[in-house]
Amino acid sequence: MDIKPPYAYQEIVPLTRQHRVVLPEGRKLPLVFRDLTALPLSFTEFAVACRDYPIAFIGAGNNGHFVAMAVLGLENQQNLFVAPDGGWDAAVYLPAYVRRYPFCMTRVTVDGREQAERVACVEQRALSDKGEALYDARGESLPAWDERRKLLFEYETDLQRSEEMCGELAQLQLLETFTMQAVPNQGTPVAMTGMYRVAEEKLAALAPEKLKELAQKGILARVYAHLISLANFGRLLDRRAALAKPAEAATRKPKK
Repeated sequence: MDIKPPYAYQEIVPLTRQHRVVLPEGRKLPLVFRDLTALPLSFTEFAVACRDYPIAFIGAGNNGHFVAMAVLGLENQQNLFVAPDGGWDAAVYLPAYVRRYPFCMTRVTVDGREQAERVACVEQRALSDKGEALYDARGESLPAWDERRKLLFEYETDLQRSEEMCGELAQLQLLETFTMQAVPNQGTPVAMTGMYRVAEEKLAALAPEKLKELAQKGILARVYAHLISLANFGRLLDRRAALAKPAEAATRKPKK
């Protein structure tokens, strides 16, 4: 049996009733998320995430698949939303991909064949005898797990809807590559490549029947949220500059 961990997870194992799990406190981030430049977004999240993050599409492998991602930084291994206390900035939306940690759902491969059903798993490093129990002695789930289980399963379903949307946008050939370029007031220019966006000209050229279908599926609303969110690259640049000021002040030598 082969279990492949999802993006940013290290080593996962199937969750059992006997496991005790160290659960994150509030918005405090596990180390693994503190240097991620982007995180996957589910279908429902577009409406809230577009207010704080640029939403772009990233190619997933060489099979023509795409993933919707919230962009968190302008450079590799940079998350501009990590607060000084190691938590996620309280002023912005916290993606469900982070909120579900250390749990996840994944497909299992047996004898080289991927199974249709997904399995609830947990990050291996989060298991500890000092962690919280998820089930009582009678095998009944406890509140600590009930809430997270609901999020986990609802998020997985919603993530599937996002994948289906990406597949339809790709099939309609609406995604085009773009490069984000910015010249800050101080420092070197920034350029990000490897991202895709919806081509507005191609979208406008779709037949009215297809646009109506996309609207009925809720995809058109997500497309507009994505296009509007691209303006948030400017906010990322502002965040980058704001974080750089304390660092520069700390390294600046006092005048004699």
